[in-house]
Amino acid sequence: MQRRSFLKHTVALASASALAPWSFSALAQDAVKKAMSVNDLPPLEGELTLYLGRGEGGLYEKVVDAIKARNPKFKLRIKRGASAALANAIVAEGRAGINRADLFWAVDVGAIGLVTNERDTAQVQDSIKQQLQPTFVYDEWVPVTGRVRTLPFHTQRLSANDLPKHIADFADTDLKMGWAPAYASFQSFVTAMRLLDGEDKTARWLEAIHKKQSKSYAGELGVVMGAERGEIDVGFANHYYTLRLKSGKPNANVDLAFTQNDAGCLVNASGIVSLSQSELAQQFIHYLLTEEVQSFLALEASEIPLVHGVAPPKGLQDLATLNPPTLDLRKLADLRPTLKLLRRLDIL
Repeated sequence: MQRRSFLKHTVALASASALAPWSFSALAQDAVKKAMSVNDLPPLEGELTLYLGRGEGGLYEKVVDAIKARNPKFKLRIKRGASAALANAIVAEGRAGINRADLFWAVDVGAIGLVTNERDTAQVQDSIKQQLQPTFVYDEWVPVTGRVRTLPFHTQRLSANDLPKHIADFADTDLKMGWAPAYASFQSFVTAMRLLDGEDKTARWLEAIHKKQSKSYAGELGVVMGAERGEIDVGFANHYYTLRLKSGKPNANVDLAFTQNDAGCLVNASGIVSLSQSELAQQFIHYLLTEEVQSFLALEASEIPLVHGVAPPKGLQDLATLNPPTLDLRKLADLRPTLKLLRRLDIL
């Protein structure tokens, strides 16, 4: 897909009447509300330090670069790294009485939870909350884009109706399954399972899948590609890896299925938290929720916009009937028991 200069040209969106209802059942979209445009925002002036979690193929970097280019009087210092490592650095700096980061943009809410549990953060402004879908409104942090856990499957062998509707039932099938145990998104999924179903049930599920014909991959794009090639029947991965593969290969032999009301259809998010009380930090967050930025990330990263009135990524099934579990996403920061469990079962 050709890269778009999203802060110079408004991305063309489908009309509201043409949009299929994509939001989750608990996320009824208000069609009257519209996302704010960058043209509605005041220019950024001053200095901030952003701790930026690596991810999404450098697309977050492109967003930041475009914001800087639009605001010549705005100086943004950036510290880059893995989201978990940056979260640990912010916590350590706080304990030492050091406040280097004004903002922390992470690809995983678990890292956000670690920071909000340990550090004082700025309260999210009402003007920011009003831009977001109701289920994604929090006081201490701001979701930027969403992602949902899915079941990428090989379409030459299976249909969505052939797959269990509950993640626990996969332990009782003869399917060849693929996963990426060392990948952060998978570990967040296992953490969610621990929180929702308990340690013992999660351990039994992991052990059962591990003993079957499961195949491990380095990352979840590898899981999707393995399903497409027929190496596995079905895998566990975030939705956007399948959409990105199919955007370059429309006839790929892979499609998505969903479980119901369990960790297998967990809705997670990338997010940003302000550690500064400055108005400038809040203004920067406003830019991330604009129509242009949200559309860019939907088009280029296949992530789910969380603001009103922005089209979902192309190729994503209608999610109105999806029934995700209710879970405070910040609790996904509790990774240590998950890692201990995966190592005890010799999965990591």
